[in-house]
Amino acid sequence: MSDAIKHECGISLIRLLKPLDYYKEKYGSIFYGVNKMYLMMEKQHNRGQDGAGFASIKLDMAAGERYMSRVRSVESQPIQDIFAQINERINTALKDNPEYIDNTDLQKKNIPYIGEVLLGHVRYGTFGKNSIESVHPFLRQNNWMHRNLIVAGNFNMTNVDELFDNLIQLGQHPKEMADTVTVMEKIGHFLDDAVAKLYRQIKKEGFNKMEASPLIAERLKVSKILKKAAKNWDGGYTMAGMFGHGDSFVLRDPSGIRPAYYFKNDEVVVVASERAAIQTVFNVVYEDVKELDPGNAIIIKKNGTVNTTEILEPRERKACSFERIYFSRGSDKEIYQERKELGKLIFPQILTAINGDIKNTVFSYIPNTAETSYLGMIKEAQNYLNKKKEEQILKLGPNITREELNKILDVRPRIEKVAIKDAKLRTFITQDSSRDDLVAHVYDISYGSVNKNDNLVIIDDSIVRGTTLKKSILRILDRLSPRKIIVVSSAPQIRYPDCYGIDMAKLEDFIAFKAALELHKEQNSMRQVEEIYHKCLEQIQTADKDIINYVKDFYQPFSAAQISKKIGELLSPVDIKAEVEIIYQTIENLHQACPKNLGDWYFTGDYPTPGGRRVVNRAFINFYEGKNERAY
Repeated sequence: MSDAIKHECGISLIRLLKPLDYYKEKYGSIFYGVNKMYLMMEKQHNRGQDGAGFASIKLDMAAGERYMSRVRSVESQPIQDIFAQINERINTALKDNPEYIDNTDLQKKNIPYIGEVLLGHVRYGTFGKNSIESVHPFLRQNNWMHRNLIVAGNFNMTNVDELFDNLIQLGQHPKEMADTVTVMEKIGHFLDDAVAKLYRQIKKEGFNKMEASPLIAERLKVSKILKKAAKNWDGGYTMAGMFGHGDSFVLRDPSGIRPAYYFKNDEVVVVASERAAIQTVFNVVYEDVKELDPGNAIIIKKNGTVNTTEILEPRERKACSFERIYFSRGSDKEIYQERKELGKLIFPQILTAINGDIKNTVFSYIPNTAETSYLGMIKEAQNYLNKKKEEQILKLGPNITREELNKILDVRPRIEKVAIKDAKLRTFITQDSSRDDLVAHVYDISYGSVNKNDNLVIIDDSIVRGTTLKKSILRILDRLSPRKIIVVSSAPQIRYPDCYGIDMAKLEDFIAFKAALELHKEQNSMRQVEEIYHKCLEQIQTADKDIINYVKDFYQPFSAAQISKKIGELLSPVDIKAEVEIIYQTIENLHQACPKNLGDWYFTGDYPTPGGRRVVNRAFINFYEGKNERAY
């Protein structure tokens, strides 16, 4: 995006269903699982580049032998750093101990990271410290093998305070209020409880303590632990976990906000945030990769049995539409088509903005992620022109001359690569007066790509804050001397904060909010803004289920077109020569393009959980009181 948005995160769980010897025999290496995890994390690096982590569990290790390994990194290339560390450990062990080289048992026993259960995570730090302590997977250790818990997730909880209080009521003393810690401790509490109950039961059956251990692993009901732990979670999440003895799971929130896909054959089970990553890494077809249903968990027992189980009653499906517009890789079959459809559906608005003058219009895109919607836009422009040409040819009839025919056929959309991001440029000077000039040069342009007085249409994934547009993109595009610059957002206006994992927390950051605020000032309706503030204040002590999103009233007096027009005015630099128009996708077109992902709360304010409505009201209170802080 021209205004980059961060979000959390990407997960990969791999469970090898065969003995490690099998993979050495078939694929030539005991490191099959580690290699696949490296590829899974790299194929999802778009989901997080602030940190990465990897953990593994070895099955059936003897007492005193290490069975869990974990490595995390916050280096500039964290995935490469993690696997460089793993590679060094493996190579050092093989070099120092040549007898390990062809002996799978010795390698498994003595070399870390080689396991049957593997969990990887890539992270964007949306807020808080980007330190190694914030990087998943998180580890909860215990001398009882079954009570060891490793957790990683793509999630954000809106009710961390409530979850924290729940832990205190259970008698715990959590070390911090972070949602990752509270979630892990909640699972850990019910894991401890389940193991203790099983032990007492097995002891009554006459088994001794050593005999009890494998029986606990066999009888442990992961679904029961998850149902108790997740009972009060409010948020969007795909939560992955491994227990020390080898059980593993991935749980998806009941609204399906965050994505989860899985593939299983007789060799492997793999779960990930992106379907295309699984397809590419394991060379399987689209139909073989299944989507994990909302509220369900895929549970893989130590013995290799795999089940998908309903943990929480599914709610109305509200899968995040931003996943489709921007976050997920566009190589997914469905997402590729959906992004093209977004470009196609917005074309009629573009046609109106250029007064139907395709001949004198140049079409382009910023940034590279917008290329797919750009292709859809161009294809629709071609379809439009083909119909016009057909009408013209039929009108001229059989007496049409070759010259007339060629003149008609020669009209086509003018496609140019107008803007290029200079990836190497860093705006390292912090003083605003100096920094703005550097920001203006983050993008470069293709001189000569636009004729003087042409229309210039630039499509983007979305326009959130508009900062880069105003300070850089519009200024540099204006150097091409177009008559009019039309900036097109393939997403609707972002009006409300997200609280389920995307880094959009403050209302006043959104250009749509700023535009509506300016309209209130112009229409002398700031009294209404004050009334909304008081309505939000009155709900602070209201139960979550009864909370109303009163921030919708802030936008209600104005049409989407009015707000878009004001956005164009706010983002136009004072010294720009070209006319600027901003076009946003409609909500209706978004739903038509992405029919399975109707989660649109950042556009509509229709939050899928009560916690979302509490967050948006808190965000408005913060804005009105001038508090520059997050609402969650």
